[in-house]
Amino acid sequence: MKALFVLLMTFCICFIGSAQTASEYVERGNTMYELKVYQGAIAYYNKALGIDPRYAKAYHNRGLAKARLQDYRGAIADHTKAIEINPRYAKAYHNKGLAKARLQDYRGAIADHTKAIELDPRYAKAYHNRGIVKVRLQDYRGAIVDYTKAIEINPMGAKAYYNRGLVKIWLGQKDSGCLDLSRAGELGFDRAYDVIRRRCN
Repeated sequence: MKALFVLLMTFCICFIGSAQTASEYVERGNTMYELKVYQGAIAYYNKALGIDPRYAKAYHNRGLAKARLQDYRGAIADHTKAIEINPRYAKAYHNKGLAKARLQDYRGAIADHTKAIELDPRYAKAYHNRGIVKVRLQDYRGAIVDYTKAIEINPMGAKAYYNRGLVKIWLGQKDSGCLDLSRAGELGFDRAYDVIRRRCN
């Protein structure tokens, strides 16, 4: 594992010198991100921003990498900067909301997810993650509404079925909740079957 990390960082350092445009640095940063070499990704995004300090996507993607390293405040700062540059950047609002939720700023997270939905009413992930935060605030019926909307937009969203099923069971709607868990399992979310065995038989 250590040898692989050294190899990837060597790859990173080598190609930092050969990229010429901000977009090329961002693409290489994205490659590092996909390889889970988050520090390497951040190095590329820094290079991109050195060339173009108004590159909203570079801030956004650097924020994603920082969140993976559990630097949630740094992630929020980067997503905020991306939004300052592009006020209609729905993904930046959504990911800022995810980082705020990690810091237990649940009301701030809801505000960001809500803004993402205002900008993109078909943003299933924003509905789903707002539902998760509503559960944290014990707004269970509000969570069900958000999970239902996420499913309406993306009927293949197994996690939305799973989470809606859990909340329904918590509210005493066992039959309907177990149906949601079954659908989540059918869509490939195997954890649902463990809950079915414990709660639905």
